[in-house]
Amino acid sequence: MLASSGFTLLLEPDKAIGFNARMLTNIPLYIGLRYTRAKRRNQFISFISAFSLIGMALGVMALIIVLSVMNGFDREMKERILSVVPHGLVDQKPLLHDWHLLAEQVEQHPRVVAAAPYLASTVMISYADGVEAVELQGIIPEEEARVSIVDKRMLVGDMALLQPGEYGIVMGRILASRLALAPGDKIRITSPDINITPLGAFTRTRHFTLVGVFEVGALVDSNLVFIHLDDAKRFLRQPGAQGLHVKTDNMLDAPLIMSDIRQRLGDSVQVKDWSQTQGSLFQAVKMEKMVVGALLLIIIAVAAFNIVSSLVLMVADKRSDIAVLRTLGLSARQVMAIFVVQGSAVGFFGTLVGALLGCFVALTLTSLMNVLQQWVGVQVFDPDVYFITQLPSVLMWQDVVVICAMALSLSFLATLYPAYRAARIEPAEALRYE
Repeated sequence: MLASSGFTLLLEPDKAIGFNARMLTNIPLYIGLRYTRAKRRNQFISFISAFSLIGMALGVMALIIVLSVMNGFDREMKERILSVVPHGLVDQKPLLHDWHLLAEQVEQHPRVVAAAPYLASTVMISYADGVEAVELQGIIPEEEARVSIVDKRMLVGDMALLQPGEYGIVMGRILASRLALAPGDKIRITSPDINITPLGAFTRTRHFTLVGVFEVGALVDSNLVFIHLDDAKRFLRQPGAQGLHVKTDNMLDAPLIMSDIRQRLGDSVQVKDWSQTQGSLFQAVKMEKMVVGALLLIIIAVAAFNIVSSLVLMVADKRSDIAVLRTLGLSARQVMAIFVVQGSAVGFFGTLVGALLGCFVALTLTSLMNVLQQWVGVQVFDPDVYFITQLPSVLMWQDVVVICAMALSLSFLATLYPAYRAARIEPAEALRYE
């Protein structure tokens, strides 16, 4: 039916779509969106389309939430571990007899907050029937307080109780609990060095007194002990400090800062940053995030396959409509665009809903978990077992952008094959039995 202002296309027996002549160039967009909103004569097609949208939304939401939780664990690990582990190390051989000179040179860097001397070694620590291999660090408590927060995380005792000549020791809560130790207990420490005497080979041992227990909520609670630097030099028979613990103004920029320090000091020192000393741990977390993200991407891929199924069925159901459109002058490319628009619209709305729900849950996940724990009366993260007491979540907007871009891309690719099949329909063949 033609009119002066435009024309009307009868696409379904009981439905009609009106177009103004000026809208001819936007026909694929209008028809594609109209097909998206139209009620289906075939209920199965409607179910597949709805399932595609819901699947896309769930996939996007799950990816955003899971990656946010993994970002939260990564942040917690960095903040907790790097609050004790130095941002950088500056070691020198032979050992430092006067560490103050090197510390002054390092602290001249504008982004270095402080530097403190240390002497480290792996030793065996034993009490009663318990034996553990731990990392022993000799420090000066007042200097170490400038680069570490251990002195602020003491559960029992004080770092200031580490006095030269008294052979006191401070250790993490998990290690002290595992060895069933309490302040005042005597602990035997065995050095890895072997003394050769006329009577044979002997290891060097010494008794220390537990004067403090700390807890930072990280792996160091189970494998790190501190003694005074002077006691460490006597016990390990070393003439001076091994090097310096360095704290920077931003732990994430520590690799660049320590690289700059290396260039300033030259080859006389060995410089490392936390990405080298603890890099394998954080690299494992990063790899786990990538693997989990790739696995959850399968959910979005399944939703994309559902878009393919629904569009193939739609093309079969709309063969006569496609034939009418072709006889009225639409090109094969425009017919193809109609179904690309329809499938992309399903993917777009599914992605939008999933992104909004995922961002909301990721931003409120910690609070939601706390409320759930109080309501159920069960603590998910037992502090006696886990290093954290609540589920961390950090929403990174770059993750949201990447996830949405991947979902929209898969949705678009899923429309190409059904749209191509629609464009290949011949009008005469489709209308032969109409």
